[in-house]
Amino acid sequence: MTKLKVGLILYPLFSPFHISVPQMIFGSIFPEDLLFDLYLVAPDGEVAKAERGMQAQPDGGLELLNTMDIIIVPGWHKLDEPPAANLMESLIAAYQRGAYLVGLCYGTYALAYAGLLNEKKACTHWLAEQDFNRRFPGVHLDTNALYTEDDRIITSAGIGAGLDCCLYIVRKFFGAKIANRVARLLVVPPHREGGQAQFIEYPIARSTSEAQINTLLDYLRKNIARSQNIDELSALAGMSRRTFTRRFQKATGMTVVEWLTKERLQRSRELLETTALSIEQIATQVGFQTATSFRQHFKQRHAVSPGAWRKTFGTEKLIDTNEPFAVKKKTSQG
Repeated sequence: MTKLKVGLILYPLFSPFHISVPQMIFGSIFPEDLLFDLYLVAPDGEVAKAERGMQAQPDGGLELLNTMDIIIVPGWHKLDEPPAANLMESLIAAYQRGAYLVGLCYGTYALAYAGLLNEKKACTHWLAEQDFNRRFPGVHLDTNALYTEDDRIITSAGIGAGLDCCLYIVRKFFGAKIANRVARLLVVPPHREGGQAQFIEYPIARSTSEAQINTLLDYLRKNIARSQNIDELSALAGMSRRTFTRRFQKATGMTVVEWLTKERLQRSRELLETTALSIEQIATQVGFQTATSFRQHFKQRHAVSPGAWRKTFGTEKLIDTNEPFAVKKKTSQG
């Protein structure tokens, strides 16, 4: 079996945790039968400094990238700081000769700064979504994917998704059987369903600069289970329908329907995580007309079903809100 050469870039003040996953998977997971030859690469070839004063001895400098099959940037230290010119030139040259490039988490920034992601699909940690889109409007950022591949450039979302991405690379080059074996050794699933949308926080502002709208928002939260009518809400706010919809949009940045949907989904997540209510009961309590409608909105927003969300984020013992002092074991429902 032909070994692939993998170059792992030690960026300035790198995170030891960020490099540990690719270092293990590509460097030591099969000590008796290595699939890859891993090389630690420091742009200047000198001892690389990590966070908290740790250090790493590289195998060499950027000249090593001339022979690498796969080059990984496992993170990045400052989102507003481009890589040094010599590193960007080496990444571009490696890509032009046919190497695969990988950006894990914020490592996607290094590839984007080098212009390698223009007109390509990519992903990075969801926290950087707005910043990344502002800096690199020519990149097609997938805000849900755990990892993406587009024309020999592979990128991943957050730290955990970096593990998914590395397993994907093993599977891509050596097949599912070996990738599954690696996953078993790491005690992780070989493939995770859904995307990073299930891990994104969606805060909704509790108040706005408009007192009348704030009063209405409090009313809507207290009556989240009720169906709402725009004419009734505008009358409650003491405005015409046209004025109400305009001022609501200006104050919240959303239409009434969008705001209600987000608020209902937020409340549903809380109930999924902390109660043993059925999906049907939760749908009713948060104001969706049917459980089917609830599931559709939830899946569209989070890329997983309500049952999958509960399985991932629910507590081990869930409170049965119909019987305040009863406790039920965690269940999974679709």
